[in-house]
Amino acid sequence: MADSRPADPSDDSAASDRAPGSAPAQTHGDRVSDATNRFIHGVELAAAALFALLFGIGVVDLAIQIVESVPTGEITDPNTVIGFIETGLLLLIIVEVYETVVAYIEQSDTRRIVRLVIYTGVIAMVRKVIIFRTTEYPSTQDALFAAFSYTLVILGLVALLYVERSVGSALTPE
Repeated sequence: MADSRPADPSDDSAASDRAPGSAPAQTHGDRVSDATNRFIHGVELAAAALFALLFGIGVVDLAIQIVESVPTGEITDPNTVIGFIETGLLLLIIVEVYETVVAYIEQSDTRRIVRLVIYTGVIAMVRKVIIFRTTEYPSTQDALFAAFSYTLVILGLVALLYVERSVGSALTPE
């Protein structure tokens, strides 16, 4: 009497019926999972390309701004220089975000990704501190609150970086 049950992939007799070196048939769930993984990988690659493009455009724009400010004498204005620094730090943030996306694409270890995110946060907060102007706030109390908030975030990021480095060095084999 013939057995009407579907062949179990772990069954040795079913495995012997397949050609040598062939993979077991994929289930519907496996095919869907593979398709979504390919889609996510494609989106990650597109995001990395977009950040690389933004960085390139930003560098060209910064160079144009600097060249245009020289003949007018604006290059000596401290506010103009601070604007250049702000743009440069924004470009560094774009590079760090790009590096984070690439780390995801390469499926780097989580510690590297966390470190990149922390570095991005530190650069972003340093940028905020450099461009901080009390005159941009409606009151001195609002400016003080913003300065206090920036300080708390920076201290938190520094603490995270310290913990990551001290725990990370304890985890790495000697």
